[in-house]
Amino acid sequence: MTALIWFRQDLRLDDHAAVAEVAGEPACFLYVLDDAGIAPRLGGAGRWWLHHSLQALSKQIEQRGARLILRRGCSKKIVPAVAKDISAKKILWGRCYEPDAIARDKYLKSTLAAEGFDVTSVNTSLLHEPWEISTQSGNFYRVYTPFSKNCFTRGVSANHWPAPQKLIDGSANIPSDALNDWALLPSSPNWASGFDALWNPGADGAQKMLDAFIATALTTYHDHRNRPDLTSTSMLSPHLHFGEISPRAVWNAIAKADASHKELAAGAHVFFKELLWREFSYHLLYHIPSLPQVEIQHKFKNFPWSSNEDHRRRWQRGQTGYPIVDAGMRQLWQTGWMHNRVRMIVASFLIKHLHIDWRQGAEWFWDTLLDADLANNSASWQWVTGCGADAAPYYRIFNPMLQGIKFDPHGHYVKKFVPELAGLPAAHIHAPWLAPAPLLQSAGVRLGHNYPAPIVDHAAARARAMANFKKLGGIDFQD
Repeated sequence: MTALIWFRQDLRLDDHAAVAEVAGEPACFLYVLDDAGIAPRLGGAGRWWLHHSLQALSKQIEQRGARLILRRGCSKKIVPAVAKDISAKKILWGRCYEPDAIARDKYLKSTLAAEGFDVTSVNTSLLHEPWEISTQSGNFYRVYTPFSKNCFTRGVSANHWPAPQKLIDGSANIPSDALNDWALLPSSPNWASGFDALWNPGADGAQKMLDAFIATALTTYHDHRNRPDLTSTSMLSPHLHFGEISPRAVWNAIAKADASHKELAAGAHVFFKELLWREFSYHLLYHIPSLPQVEIQHKFKNFPWSSNEDHRRRWQRGQTGYPIVDAGMRQLWQTGWMHNRVRMIVASFLIKHLHIDWRQGAEWFWDTLLDADLANNSASWQWVTGCGADAAPYYRIFNPMLQGIKFDPHGHYVKKFVPELAGLPAAHIHAPWLAPAPLLQSAGVRLGHNYPAPIVDHAAARARAMANFKKLGGIDFQD
C-alpha cells in the first residue's frame, strides 16, 4: 500500500503524525508551491526560508532512502495527479488553518474521497485544535487569559513520534521540479545576504536553537524577554512557522528541563504563555476568518487613517528619527526578524504616531519577516491597534523614548542597528534631538543630514491619536 504525504507547514520528519502513520510502508513525500491558489502569497523573506527548509527536508528524506517530490502550481490539480501517478491508496497531510487553505483542503478531501482515496488530515502545527478549546457555553474565546487557563488545565500530550530511521520510496520515479528553478532566493540585489550568518533553517537548526535557548536564556527569560539588547528569546518563531519543530516538542523539552532544574520554573512558565499566545492567534483566525483584513471591533471600520506615503516609507526604512523604532525596522530588513517588544513599539508608532492603517504594517511584516504567519501577524497588529480580540486599550500609546530607555538602557541595540548614533552616550541615544549641540558634534551626528530629526512630534501625534480614538465611543464586537 503506497501512501502520499503532502507537506505544507510541517517541514520535518520528527514528531509528525502523518509520517509516523506510514512508517514501514512505501510512501511518496510531496511539497507543492501553490503561488496562485492560496492567499496571501508567501513574502520575500519567507521564500528565502522556504528554499533552505525544503533543502534540509529533502536531505533528511534522501538520507533515509526516499526523496522529496517538488511541484509548482495549483495544489487542487497536482495532489490528485500525483496520487494517481503513484497509485496511492491513502493520502495524508497536516492541517492548515488559514481561510483559503481550509477551503482548499475541504475541496480536496471531498474530491479525493469521491475518487476512492483514503484521505486523512492530522494536527502537525498546534498544541490543541482551535475547535477543542471552548468556553463553558461552547463558544470560542475572545480573551487570552481564560483561553490560556483552559489550555494549561488540558495540558499537553507527552506523545512523541521519533523520525523514522528508514523510509521506503514509493514515488515510482515520477518527475520532480528542481528547487533552484523556483528562484525563491533573491539575487539582484541579494537583500538576504545577512540572513546566512544568523539562521540555520531546517529541523536540525530548530533543535539547536531550542537547545541553546534552554541552556543559555531560559533561566532569565521572565526577566529579560523584553530586552532587545540581550540574547534573551528563543528565536524559534521561523522554525515553528514552517513546522521544522512541533510546538509540542518545544513545550515538552521546556517542561523536561524545568523538571530537572527548578531555577528554570519562572522562565518556563512565561515561555509557555508565549506559546499559548501563538495558539490563541490560530484560535482567533480559525473562528474569525476575516481577521487579516477586518477589525474585530467594528467601530474601527471608519477610522480616519492617514495616507502619508512619505511617513510610511520612512517607517519601512528605519528613518523616522526615533532611534528604537529605526533600530527595529533596520533589524527586520537586515536579519528577517525583529524582537517582539520592538515589534510592539514599531507597530504602535505606525498606527498611533503616524496614523497609518494597521493593514499596511501587517503587509510589510508579511513580506519582510522570516516568521511571517497569518494568524500571529493579523492578531498582533489588531491587538496593538486596539481593534482586535483582547486588544491593548486604545489609550496605550508607546512612548518610543521611554521604551528605549527602559528596554535598551545602555543603547546597545540602537548602536548595533543605527550606527550613526554609536558615538552618543546612553543618556541621549534615545532622544538625540534633545542632546546638546556640542555633544552631537563630537559624536558626529548631524540631525537632518546623517540621521533624521523626528518626522512627527510625539506629544502632538499622541494627542491626535487620543482624539481620534475617543471619537469611536464604546467598544463592542462583531462576529
